[in-house]
Amino acid sequence: MSAEMLTLFMFGGLLIGLFMGHPLAFVLGGVAVLGAWLGPGAKTLGILINNIYGNSMDNYVLVAIPLFVLMARFLNDSGVTEKMFDTMRLLLANLRGGLALTVVIVSVLLAATTGIVGASIAVMGMIALVPMLKYSYNKELSAGVIMASGCLGILIPPSIMLILMASYSPVSVGALFAGALVPGVMLGTMYALYVLIICFIKPSYGPAVPAAERAETSTGQLLIMLAKYVVPPMSLILGVLGSLFLGIATATEASAIGVAIAFVLFLIFGDRKASTCYHTLIEASKTTTMVMLVVVGATAFTGVFSIGGGMDVIHEVVMAMPGGTIGALILMLFLVFILGMFLDWTGIVLLSFPIMLPIVDSMGVDMLWFVVMVAVVLQTSFLTPPFGYALFYLKGVAPPGVEIVDLYRAVIPFVALIVLACVLMAFFPVLITGLPGMLLGY
Repeated sequence: MSAEMLTLFMFGGLLIGLFMGHPLAFVLGGVAVLGAWLGPGAKTLGILINNIYGNSMDNYVLVAIPLFVLMARFLNDSGVTEKMFDTMRLLLANLRGGLALTVVIVSVLLAATTGIVGASIAVMGMIALVPMLKYSYNKELSAGVIMASGCLGILIPPSIMLILMASYSPVSVGALFAGALVPGVMLGTMYALYVLIICFIKPSYGPAVPAAERAETSTGQLLIMLAKYVVPPMSLILGVLGSLFLGIATATEASAIGVAIAFVLFLIFGDRKASTCYHTLIEASKTTTMVMLVVVGATAFTGVFSIGGGMDVIHEVVMAMPGGTIGALILMLFLVFILGMFLDWTGIVLLSFPIMLPIVDSMGVDMLWFVVMVAVVLQTSFLTPPFGYALFYLKGVAPPGVEIVDLYRAVIPFVALIVLACVLMAFFPVLITGLPGMLLGY
């Protein structure tokens, strides 16, 4: 089989398998085995096994993934999220759109402490969507801000996506964390500004909480709530990112620090039941297993694709794009956007990086800038139909009356804001490279 036919077969088989509803990890692995038999030959399978163990299972950086997942589960099961939301809700109650603004702020804090998109959206959907609808907030604004803000968990460090990206690129975890921090906070700020502007133009979209309810909590009580429920999660952020950026710990060691702090918060705020702790460990194990299975399947897929000559085919197509380097970069980022409609971020990273990064390197483009740009574009993979996971996470916890069509409309302005953020970072690369240069001398 020629390299061109192998390329069509493997990507066609991938799409067919996904549309049939099979799990991504097994589709990738199955297509890889079939591609090996039809393309380079069965002898390729032995090489793939060595690659899986040598490049993936022995990768020390990946040890941080189960630790960060466990950290996120401990914090999520501690119950501090609900208390933090109530505190910020009362603090911003006087503002139009204050509840939606609270969702953005709490989601940014959750992104810097949990990083699990599904958990963040489900939790915020349960504790924020009903109150917003109760106070006559616009349905689409309410749903859109929960979904878009919840997706920041894969961008704002510490993030298991960034760790996986670092393990498959020449960029260190520390540099990638520093490079993604400003874009992540910038996106959160853009969401907050959008909420304030739209509620200023259309007050009915986000009315203020009634004065009688705001008066029930004094300033002193509010300060105590801030100290009790907002400061502790901030200590987790400072413990993880501070130890990493100051050079005290590696990414893996920082993840262990995060688990220790999150466990203490679980003991303070959680129910401290053995059954809850057991549930936390099981859920963390399931998430880790899912990620690692996709790693194995994607390593096999890209290995066969590379040996069969598919990398050369993609390289020729990309380099033939009009516009030179700029045209090639736009095409690659657009392909990531399109893949996001059908695959989750794990599959996209593991499929695209072995193909795209050598091309980016040959063009002399800053690798840190490109990897962070991909991370920002991947925000849309949770929001764009037909397989936008954020849509289904929120639909699963939404009250009656919130339909899937409402959610499709709700994400449109936030996808536009993500595209705008990408344009700004393309024209001002310092938004990505500035902080790593200051902290790490990148």
